[in-house]
Amino acid sequence: MSGVLLGVDLGTSGLKLVVLDPGGVVLAEGESAYAVETPRPGWAQTDPAVWRRALDDALARVTPALAGRRVAGLGLSGQMHGAVLVDDRGRPLAPAALWPDTRAAAQVARWRALPPADRAALANPLVAGMTGPLLAWFAEHEPALLARAAAVLLPKDALRAALLPGADPRVTDRSDASATLLWDVVVDRWSPAAAAAAGVDPGVLPAVADGDRVAGTARLPVGEVPVVVGAADTPLALLAAGPAGGLQVNLGTGAQVLQPARAPAPADDPPVHCYARADAGWYGMAALQNAGSAWDWVGRVLGLPAAELFELAAAAPAGAGGAVFRPFLTGERGGVAGPGERGRWSGLSAGTTRADLVRAAVEGVVFAVAAAVDLLDPGPGEVLLTGGGGRPAVVRQLLADVLGRPVRHLPLRSASAVGAALLAASGTGVEARHAAVPGPARQPRADPALRDAAERWRAG
Repeated sequence: MSGVLLGVDLGTSGLKLVVLDPGGVVLAEGESAYAVETPRPGWAQTDPAVWRRALDDALARVTPALAGRRVAGLGLSGQMHGAVLVDDRGRPLAPAALWPDTRAAAQVARWRALPPADRAALANPLVAGMTGPLLAWFAEHEPALLARAAAVLLPKDALRAALLPGADPRVTDRSDASATLLWDVVVDRWSPAAAAAAGVDPGVLPAVADGDRVAGTARLPVGEVPVVVGAADTPLALLAAGPAGGLQVNLGTGAQVLQPARAPAPADDPPVHCYARADAGWYGMAALQNAGSAWDWVGRVLGLPAAELFELAAAAPAGAGGAVFRPFLTGERGGVAGPGERGRWSGLSAGTTRADLVRAAVEGVVFAVAAAVDLLDPGPGEVLLTGGGGRPAVVRQLLADVLGRPVRHLPLRSASAVGAALLAASGTGVEARHAAVPGPARQPRADPALRDAAERWRAG
């Protein structure tokens, strides 16, 4: 027996776990939610111990499905960017600072001050929540803490270190390393100039290994399980899509528009990202911090559970009665919107209803995704939609209508977790295949009211 595979997706607000058989069938899924701490305005952090407890909880949920089955390997997918300072045994020294964190906004100036060639070699937008600027913040505000750190890890690496207490924790993979603003995309290695901008000794940066390399064996309730290094969540969602290829939109807490193939080249603070794939090569990405998180906020403010929110949006007329919603509650990375922009409804009147507000919110996120697609300037073709935000039918149809492209939804609860399981298969020698098949295409429809709403949205 080749055994089943576990894939873990360590998200911003929850952990998802899948059990995958070698045929590509998801046998069981577990999920455990947690909150992001905001002890000060602009901060976003999580105690890494919360992640380990979430994994234990999710494992308990899937254990009945594992009865009599050998677990061949475990792969880890993780939210990108952020910084987890650890000691030489991988024990966290402070809460993990996460990608929505904006405390390092002032430190981004250090990257703007780099010599043009060094800055262009990073080939990515300069964003406060990336590892480099966050390290620079620690260097300025918590120098004693930074001095105690043996390494800075990415979130999935910190979880792996908790699973493998005897292994060297100071390891990451290219897909996560390339998304730190500390990686020279042109020569494919850590950038000495960016490390200097962060104010850290390059020795604090982890070694970089293939994501499918076995890092050690974890003792879990389901037995002793080989654990591979893992990779970032976005490229693992690409891996899970397999031969579906083409333009991909991943809708979760944030949203990512992915161009599966992109050639790395120098680019000085570009509007789109160029990151390493989990398997080989590079991909382009236009990212939004605010997507599902904005819908969650609207649901809380209006007192609507998610299911009711999307039902109300589907029943409301296109154009939301003139109401417009900008979803940028925590600002953005540039390109579609800047760090200083904030969320808002506009175009309200005495006749505006709650249904209009909800419809405007759903449309507003889709309009933002369409603006992100324009940044990548892709050729014609279908769109593959992944992530939990793509489950409501109204979202799939709206995306097709606004983009003017057929949209197929990949019915995986977590494409990133499935990609992590496939990575574990590669590292442990298990032959596994992509069995998930996208659903039928939603064809775009011409709707003058939606077109007018999109124009109002673009006008701000």
